[in-house]
Amino acid sequence: MSLRDRIRACAAFTPERYQPFRVDGRAVGQVAHGVAAHLATFSDVFIANEKALSLHPRLVTPDTRTRAVEEILLQLRDDGRIKGWRNEHYPVSESFYAPPLLTIERAAVPLLGTMGYGVHLNGVVVKDGRMHMWVGKRSMQKPTGPGKLDQVVAGGLPVGVSVRDNLIKECAEEAGMSAELAERAVPVGTISYLTERPEGVRHDVLFNYDIVLPEDFVPVPTDGEVDAFYLWPIEDVLNRIRDGDDFKFNAALVIIDFAVRHGVLTPDDPAYIDVTEALRLGRAGAYPVR
Repeated sequence: MSLRDRIRACAAFTPERYQPFRVDGRAVGQVAHGVAAHLATFSDVFIANEKALSLHPRLVTPDTRTRAVEEILLQLRDDGRIKGWRNEHYPVSESFYAPPLLTIERAAVPLLGTMGYGVHLNGVVVKDGRMHMWVGKRSMQKPTGPGKLDQVVAGGLPVGVSVRDNLIKECAEEAGMSAELAERAVPVGTISYLTERPEGVRHDVLFNYDIVLPEDFVPVPTDGEVDAFYLWPIEDVLNRIRDGDDFKFNAALVIIDFAVRHGVLTPDDPAYIDVTEALRLGRAGAYPVR
């Protein structure tokens, strides 16, 4: 594994395997052909042809769409086709700033290939003149990336919660961080990707934040989603990403971006040009973000 491989892993997508998912004529997702064919058997909710899977035109409001789709998703959950059900709804829309056309259970987002959003916090400490980063080890009970290493705080963005409020909530729940301390976090941009994962299509935008934490702050797992926290020199964190597969795929991408922004990864590194160009292209639309 290399830094280049880490970025490529977030762009492993074969368009021929999928067809658009449309709501009210608007493309909002990517669905595998087999999934589309199965969903089309629920003909009062889904309609499929060789070009797209669409919601039935009789479903004209966000509420009626949400209720109709939810009934089918619950059946798919009971049939074992959707795992890791969270009882947490995500918006389905053309862009982050557009009103939702409906909402769906978070665990079903990869099945329909709709946009997902999250917030990731890079927590660093300057210790003995060196930058260190707090790293969380995800619980083995997590439905995605069990046991993988992650940011000190990271979480999905459900419908109806602002990015900032979600960050503060996740800081408290995952790391025992006070709201006063979490407010010091600085937004530093986004990372986006379109990639195939075991759970389906991940088409995500991550809102990233940096925070310099006090030396005496020690994150504490509070909600069972993190098993442990480690404080490592940032160079060691980057080398671990470079040499192994310990980090969750998107957490690695966020840290690579951090390393570029803070000069940890320098132009003397043979991967520097490839990494910086790939990150820039990702923001510009190589991994499409609507």
